[in-house]
Amino acid sequence: MSVVEYSVQGHIATVTLNRPEARNAINPEVAARLADAWRAVRDDNNVRVAVLAGKGPVFCAGADLGQLVPLIAGNRKAENEWDERVLSDPNIFEAALLRDFDVVKPVIAAIQGHAIAGGMEIVQGTDIRVAVPAARFGVQEVKWAIFPAGGSTVRLPRQLPYARAMELLLTGDLISAEEALNCGFLNYVVDDPMAKAMEIANKIAANGPIAVQAIRRSARACLGVPEAQALKIETCISAPVFKTEDAKEGPASFMEKRPAVYKGK
Repeated sequence: MSVVEYSVQGHIATVTLNRPEARNAINPEVAARLADAWRAVRDDNNVRVAVLAGKGPVFCAGADLGQLVPLIAGNRKAENEWDERVLSDPNIFEAALLRDFDVVKPVIAAIQGHAIAGGMEIVQGTDIRVAVPAARFGVQEVKWAIFPAGGSTVRLPRQLPYARAMELLLTGDLISAEEALNCGFLNYVVDDPMAKAMEIANKIAANGPIAVQAIRRSARACLGVPEAQALKIETCISAPVFKTEDAKEGPASFMEKRPAVYKGK
């Protein structure tokens, strides 16, 4: 079994961390296979939405401190092809953690357990998040004298209230799923996050894929941008959508009282 499983059913891709014996910690192989999975999501025109999940009681405990961190720090030499890939591809972590990599399609996180350090950082790169009540969230790198370089110092102060984000970044403390929900970091807290995530994914996959991707791109591009400039960005992104075949099909299906058949054209 692969340490990262990738499958596509209909228009939904599923990316599953499968290293439960190590709490789905990110070692070089996991990083490389995650990067490959996200690139596959981006490049497959049939895929309209992706769901990220993890096997076992922990969603992801972050970087493997015994394998990955020593390799990056230069304290361990490459021992296999996965180590070599990590050292030779400077963008592998950008893609693996969804840090500075545009997967283009919406990503839903189905969080079945704790998401800590790099696990929390990959969640920050997703668009919609569902977790179990027992899940805990936080970036604990500071406790080990390392930096949460997966985007946390940029994203957490935007996705949580600033003061709360800074407390988490500087103390390494964890928050509960309930607090994460109340802060707006999560969409839902449920007993079966995968079922809820798939429910949402099916709704998104049924919508016009060009419109979905454009809406996502506009929302992300306009974050933190002054309103006047953001409205110009929105106009540039939205205008081409109205000229697509799908934009004709949507209103037509509504008027004809039938399900829409979108082709992504």
